[in-house]
Amino acid sequence: MRGSEEIFRKRVERFQELLRENGVDGAVIRTLSSFIYFTGTKWLRPSLLIPAEGEPTVYVVKGEAELFKKKSWIENVVEYQRAEDLMAGIVTWIATNGFTRVGHEFSVERDAYTFFLKLFQRLNPMVEVVDVLDLTMSLRMIKDDWELENIRNAGKIAQKGMAVAEEVIKPGKSELEIAAEVIRELMLRGSEDPKVYVSTTPRAHAEPFRDLKVPENGVVTVVIGTDWNHYYANTARTFVVGDPGERVRKAIGVKEEALSIALEETKVGVALNAVEKRLADFFKEKGFGDAYLTGYTHGVGLLIEEPPMPTIIVPTRAAKVQENMVLSIIHPPLMIPEGAIKHEDTYIVKENGLERVT
Repeated sequence: MRGSEEIFRKRVERFQELLRENGVDGAVIRTLSSFIYFTGTKWLRPSLLIPAEGEPTVYVVKGEAELFKKKSWIENVVEYQRAEDLMAGIVTWIATNGFTRVGHEFSVERDAYTFFLKLFQRLNPMVEVVDVLDLTMSLRMIKDDWELENIRNAGKIAQKGMAVAEEVIKPGKSELEIAAEVIRELMLRGSEDPKVYVSTTPRAHAEPFRDLKVPENGVVTVVIGTDWNHYYANTARTFVVGDPGERVRKAIGVKEEALSIALEETKVGVALNAVEKRLADFFKEKGFGDAYLTGYTHGVGLLIEEPPMPTIIVPTRAAKVQENMVLSIIHPPLMIPEGAIKHEDTYIVKENGLERVT
């Protein structure tokens, strides 16, 4: 198991306190990142049952229990052979304990399927389903020392991957070829689930294409997310190829200035939307107001992008910066016709400033 039992047990106990405070009898955790947060290991099709009081239970496919117990601290591990056996087990768990309010994470993450929620509601018509995503994320947003060390290690791997990107970017090389070289480097260095996006065209989040290639004169943007013990670091760079023109040079200079502003303004106690407004005004003043996408930062942890997420979850723009948050700055690119101009790094928020990880 990666990490001590005490780390994960304390997380479950704190979550149980939150469940009791909010009148929730228990929670069914299906999202992979929260499953990892509580169990200490990733697992395909995760099913974790956490009562407001008592020991948690994990359901795994028949034949997996022995290995799972080696990877996690949880002792109550139940095997199932058919999907209906899993649902029957959850229904029995709820009925036997007399639960009337049960939590789910209303998320779009892997394995948090809508059809599972709908089936759950159909099988438990007398049970009130409560969204507990805010509860899990309130715990996950502030990292402990063990999490921060994992993120620092991930950052070191990310930098090695970006060095490879710089080496392999050449005119005629496809986005897919570049991504493949970077992913190979990241995996060989221990990243188990790396994320690599490569863009030779104006795309903010670019799944690499085999038929899009590096131009003779242009820009290539590479975004890397590397994990270590399931914790991510996130970095992005835009590489100049040949002579892409004056607008690209100006956009890069403006983005660098904006980065300095963001790093100076992002401090403990400051609201994210205050920094956001400062940056929006700056880009407008420099003539790039229409090229800037809102959401200058986001959280990094068990996901490459997690709350606070002002990029896509508007209410989190009002969140205040807290010590031991891990943030990616500046996240959105400047979208100009020549491409997406990015410079993004992962930072740990400390009381006396920001610690750069990548």
